[in-house]
Amino acid sequence: MKNYHIIILGPPGSGKGTQAKMIAERYGLEHISTGDIFRAKKNEDSELGRTIKDLIDNGKYVPDDITIKIVEEKLGSVNKGYILDGFPRTIPQADALKKFSSIDYVICIGVSDKTLVSRISSRLMCPCGESYNKVTKPPKVKGKCDKCQKKLYQRDDEKPKVVKERLKVYNEKTKPLLDYYKDVLVDIDGEPDIPQVFEQIKKVLD
Repeated sequence: MKNYHIIILGPPGSGKGTQAKMIAERYGLEHISTGDIFRAKKNEDSELGRTIKDLIDNGKYVPDDITIKIVEEKLGSVNKGYILDGFPRTIPQADALKKFSSIDYVICIGVSDKTLVSRISSRLMCPCGESYNKVTKPPKVKGKCDKCQKKLYQRDDEKPKVVKERLKVYNEKTKPLLDYYKDVLVDIDGEPDIPQVFEQIKKVLD
Protein backbone atom coordinates (compact mmCIF):
# COMPACT_ATOMS: atom_id res chain seq x y z
CA MET A 1 0.00 0.00 0.00
CA LYS A 2 1.28 3.45 -0.97
CA ASN A 3 0.31 6.84 0.41
CA TYR A 4 0.48 8.47 -3.02
CA HIS A 5 -1.59 11.54 -3.88
CA ILE A 6 -2.10 11.24 -7.64
CA ILE A 7 -4.01 13.12 -10.33
CA ILE A 8 -4.80 11.36 -13.60
CA LEU A 9 -5.41 13.56 -16.64
CA GLY A 10 -6.40 12.86 -20.21
CA PRO A 11 -9.09 13.80 -22.73
CA PRO A 12 -12.48 12.03 -22.82
CA GLY A 13 -11.93 8.50 -24.12
CA SER A 14 -8.26 8.30 -23.13
CA GLY A 15 -8.98 5.46 -20.71
CA LYS A 16 -8.05 7.38 -17.59
CA GLY A 17 -11.01 6.01 -15.62
CA THR A 18 -10.02 2.41 -16.34
CA GLN A 19 -6.38 3.10 -15.49
CA ALA A 20 -7.35 4.99 -12.31
CA LYS A 21 -9.27 1.95 -11.04
CA MET A 22 -6.30 -0.33 -11.77
CA ILE A 23 -3.87 2.07 -10.05
CA ALA A 24 -6.14 2.34 -7.01
CA GLU A 25 -6.38 -1.44 -6.69
CA ARG A 26 -2.65 -2.11 -7.14
CA TYR A 27 -1.43 0.58 -4.74
CA GLY A 28 -4.24 0.55 -2.17
CA LEU A 29 -5.51 4.02 -3.04
CA GLU A 30 -8.96 5.60 -2.84
CA HIS A 31 -10.32 6.18 -6.36
CA ILE A 32 -12.13 9.52 -6.37
CA SER A 33 -13.98 10.03 -9.65
CA THR A 34 -15.81 13.34 -9.95
CA GLY A 35 -17.56 11.90 -13.02
CA ASP A 36 -19.05 9.10 -10.91
CA ILE A 37 -20.00 11.58 -8.18
CA PHE A 38 -21.68 13.94 -10.65
CA ARG A 39 -23.53 11.15 -12.47
CA ALA A 40 -24.94 10.01 -9.12
CA LYS A 41 -25.95 13.55 -8.17
CA LYS A 42 -27.58 14.26 -11.54
CA ASN A 43 -30.14 11.54 -10.78
CA GLU A 44 -31.14 13.25 -7.53
CA ASP A 45 -34.44 15.13 -7.54
CA SER A 46 -32.93 18.44 -6.47
CA GLU A 47 -31.97 21.80 -7.97
CA LEU A 48 -28.29 20.84 -7.85
CA GLY A 49 -29.03 17.49 -9.45
CA ARG A 50 -30.95 19.08 -12.31
CA THR A 51 -28.22 21.69 -12.84
CA ILE A 52 -25.52 19.03 -13.01
CA LYS A 53 -27.61 16.87 -15.37
CA ASP A 54 -28.10 19.75 -17.82
CA LEU A 55 -24.37 20.57 -17.82
CA ILE A 56 -23.14 16.97 -18.23
CA ASP A 57 -25.68 16.07 -20.92
CA ASN A 58 -24.45 19.03 -22.99
CA GLY A 59 -20.72 18.36 -22.58
CA LYS A 60 -20.14 21.26 -20.16
CA TYR A 61 -18.07 21.33 -16.98
CA VAL A 62 -19.71 21.62 -13.57
CA PRO A 63 -18.80 25.08 -12.14
CA ASP A 64 -15.57 25.31 -10.15
CA ASP A 65 -17.18 26.32 -6.87
CA ILE A 66 -19.49 23.28 -6.80
CA THR A 67 -16.75 20.89 -7.89
CA ILE A 68 -14.19 22.19 -5.38
CA LYS A 69 -16.63 21.92 -2.49
CA ILE A 70 -17.57 18.32 -3.39
CA VAL A 71 -13.93 17.20 -3.72
CA GLU A 72 -12.78 18.96 -0.54
CA GLU A 73 -15.57 17.25 1.42
CA LYS A 74 -14.67 13.89 -0.10
CA LEU A 75 -10.95 14.22 0.65
CA GLY A 76 -11.78 15.18 4.22
CA SER A 77 -13.14 11.67 4.77
CA VAL A 78 -10.24 9.81 3.10
CA ASN A 79 -7.62 8.35 5.45
CA LYS A 80 -5.20 6.91 2.87
CA GLY A 81 -3.58 7.75 -0.43
CA TYR A 82 -5.85 8.57 -3.35
CA ILE A 83 -6.08 9.07 -7.10
CA LEU A 84 -8.17 11.97 -8.40
CA ASP A 85 -9.96 11.16 -11.64
CA GLY A 86 -11.69 14.18 -13.20
CA PHE A 87 -10.32 16.79 -10.80
CA PRO A 88 -8.81 19.29 -11.18
CA ARG A 89 -10.08 20.22 -14.64
CA THR A 90 -9.26 23.93 -14.56
CA ILE A 91 -6.52 26.18 -13.19
CA PRO A 92 -8.81 27.62 -10.46
CA GLN A 93 -9.55 24.05 -9.32
CA ALA A 94 -5.82 23.28 -9.19
CA ASP A 95 -5.20 26.46 -7.17
CA ALA A 96 -7.91 25.42 -4.71
CA LEU A 97 -6.54 21.88 -4.42
CA LYS A 98 -3.16 23.25 -3.30
CA LYS A 99 -4.84 24.67 -0.20
CA PHE A 100 -5.99 21.29 1.12
CA SER A 101 -3.71 18.66 -0.49
CA SER A 102 -0.26 18.03 -1.94
CA ILE A 103 0.29 16.03 -5.14
CA ASP A 104 3.05 13.45 -5.81
CA TYR A 105 2.35 12.54 -9.44
CA VAL A 106 0.21 13.84 -12.28
CA ILE A 107 -0.24 11.09 -14.85
CA CYS A 108 -1.32 12.34 -18.27
CA ILE A 109 -2.59 9.80 -20.80
CA GLY A 110 -2.10 11.10 -24.33
CA VAL A 111 -4.27 9.86 -27.23
CA SER A 112 -4.90 11.22 -30.74
CA ASP A 113 -8.26 12.83 -31.57
CA LYS A 114 -8.96 10.12 -34.16
CA THR A 115 -8.53 7.37 -31.57
CA LEU A 116 -10.61 9.29 -29.02
CA VAL A 117 -13.61 9.67 -31.33
CA SER A 118 -13.47 5.98 -32.23
CA ARG A 119 -13.26 4.89 -28.60
CA ILE A 120 -15.97 7.16 -27.26
CA SER A 121 -18.47 6.31 -29.98
CA SER A 122 -17.92 2.62 -29.16
CA ARG A 123 -18.27 2.95 -25.39
CA LEU A 124 -21.10 1.33 -23.44
CA MET A 125 -22.14 1.70 -19.81
CA CYS A 126 -24.06 -0.47 -17.35
CA PRO A 127 -26.38 0.92 -14.64
CA CYS A 128 -24.14 -0.87 -12.10
CA GLY A 129 -21.20 1.37 -13.06
CA GLU A 130 -19.18 -1.04 -15.22
CA SER A 131 -17.98 0.30 -18.58
CA TYR A 132 -17.22 -1.51 -21.84
CA ASN A 133 -16.02 -0.71 -25.34
CA LYS A 134 -17.13 -2.48 -28.51
CA VAL A 135 -13.54 -2.31 -29.80
CA THR A 136 -11.13 -2.49 -26.85
CA LYS A 137 -13.19 -4.09 -24.06
CA PRO A 138 -16.31 -5.81 -25.41
CA PRO A 139 -18.74 -7.60 -23.06
CA LYS A 140 -18.80 -11.40 -23.24
CA VAL A 141 -22.46 -11.29 -24.25
CA LYS A 142 -23.40 -8.57 -26.73
CA GLY A 143 -25.29 -5.72 -25.07
CA LYS A 144 -25.15 -7.19 -21.55
CA CYS A 145 -22.94 -6.53 -18.52
CA ASP A 146 -20.58 -9.36 -17.58
CA LYS A 147 -21.16 -8.74 -13.85
CA CYS A 148 -24.90 -8.19 -13.48
CA GLN A 149 -26.32 -9.06 -16.94
CA LYS A 150 -28.15 -5.73 -17.17
CA LYS A 151 -28.62 -4.05 -20.55
CA LEU A 152 -25.78 -1.74 -21.61
CA TYR A 153 -26.41 1.77 -22.91
CA GLN A 154 -24.59 4.76 -24.43
CA ARG A 155 -24.32 7.83 -22.19
CA ASP A 156 -25.93 11.06 -23.40
CA ASP A 157 -22.56 12.83 -23.10
CA GLU A 158 -20.94 10.29 -25.46
CA LYS A 159 -23.05 11.03 -28.51
CA PRO A 160 -21.04 12.58 -31.41
CA LYS A 161 -22.19 16.23 -31.04
CA VAL A 162 -21.56 16.24 -27.28
CA VAL A 163 -18.21 14.45 -27.66
CA LYS A 164 -16.93 17.24 -29.92
CA GLU A 165 -17.97 19.81 -27.32
CA ARG A 166 -16.26 17.83 -24.54
CA LEU A 167 -12.99 17.68 -26.50
CA LYS A 168 -13.18 21.42 -27.20
CA VAL A 169 -13.74 22.18 -23.50
CA TYR A 170 -10.89 19.84 -22.50
CA ASN A 171 -8.45 21.56 -24.85
CA GLU A 172 -9.46 25.03 -23.65
CA LYS A 173 -9.74 24.46 -19.89
CA THR A 174 -7.83 21.31 -18.88
CA LYS A 175 -4.79 21.22 -21.18
CA PRO A 176 -3.23 24.25 -19.43
CA LEU A 177 -2.85 22.00 -16.35
CA LEU A 178 -0.04 20.11 -18.13
CA ASP A 179 2.18 23.14 -17.80
CA TYR A 180 0.83 23.94 -14.33
CA TYR A 181 1.95 20.51 -13.07
CA LYS A 182 5.11 20.21 -15.19
CA ASP A 183 7.33 19.45 -12.16
CA VAL A 184 5.38 16.28 -11.25
CA LEU A 185 3.99 15.43 -14.70
CA VAL A 186 4.36 11.93 -16.16
CA ASP A 187 3.42 11.49 -19.84
CA ILE A 188 1.92 8.11 -20.77
CA ASP A 189 1.20 6.88 -24.31
CA GLY A 190 -2.49 5.95 -24.26
CA GLU A 191 -2.65 4.52 -27.78
CA PRO A 192 -1.74 0.86 -26.93
CA ASP A 193 -4.18 -1.56 -25.30
CA ILE A 194 -5.12 -1.32 -21.61
CA PRO A 195 -2.45 -3.68 -20.16
CA GLN A 196 0.36 -1.98 -22.11
CA VAL A 197 -0.70 1.45 -20.88
CA PHE A 198 -0.79 0.14 -17.31
CA GLU A 199 2.71 -1.31 -17.66
CA GLN A 200 4.01 2.19 -18.46
CA ILE A 201 2.33 3.55 -15.33
CA LYS A 202 3.68 0.75 -13.12
CA LYS A 203 7.24 1.53 -14.20
CA VAL A 204 6.79 5.00 -12.73
CA LEU A 205 4.88 4.19 -9.55
CA ASP A 206 6.76 0.97 -8.61
